[in-house]
Amino acid sequence: MKKTLLGVTILGIYAVYSLGIRHQDPVIPKPAALAGTKPSGGQSSPNNSAGSQSGSRSQSTGHSASSSSTAFKDGTYTGSSADAYYGNVQVSVTISGGKITNVKFLQYPNSHYTSVIINQQAMPYLKQESIQSQSANVQIISGATFTSQAFIQSMQSALNKA
Repeated sequence: MKKTLLGVTILGIYAVYSLGIRHQDPVIPKPAALAGTKPSGGQSSPNNSAGSQSGSRSQSTGHSASSSSTAFKDGTYTGSSADAYYGNVQVSVTISGGKITNVKFLQYPNSHYTSVIINQQAMPYLKQESIQSQSANVQIISGATFTSQAFIQSMQSALNKA
C-alpha cells in the first residue's frame, strides 16, 4: 500500500511540475550581437521542429550575389522581407566607404522558443560572414536553413539598391 501511495504521489508531482513548465513563457536573453535589433512577430506554426540547434555551417547553395570587388553607394539600405517559413527575415545594410560595415536584422523568426534559440546562434554568423565576404553570398547555417535562405534573399535585395 505504501509503495502504491508513493508512486501515485511521485506521478502527481511530476504531472503538476510538467504542466507548470509548459505554461511558462521562456525568458531568453538577447545575445550581444543582436542588442540593437527589434524582433518582429513571426508567423505561427503548429509544429516548430526547425531542426538542429548546433549552429554548425554547411555548404553554400550557390546563390548568385554581388562580387566582393563591387563598390557600393554609401548609405543604409533595407532589403525586402523574405519568408523563412517560421517567420520573416528582413535586414538593413549599412554601406560606408563603398563597403558593407553593418548588417542589422529588422525581422527574424521569433514566435517559437526553438526559433529564438536557433536564430540566436545563426544570425551572428550570417552577419559576420556577409561583412567578411562583402556580399550576400554566405553559407547556409545547418539547422537554420530557412533563416539562412531568407537572409540571403533580403540581403541581396538591399545590396541591389546600393
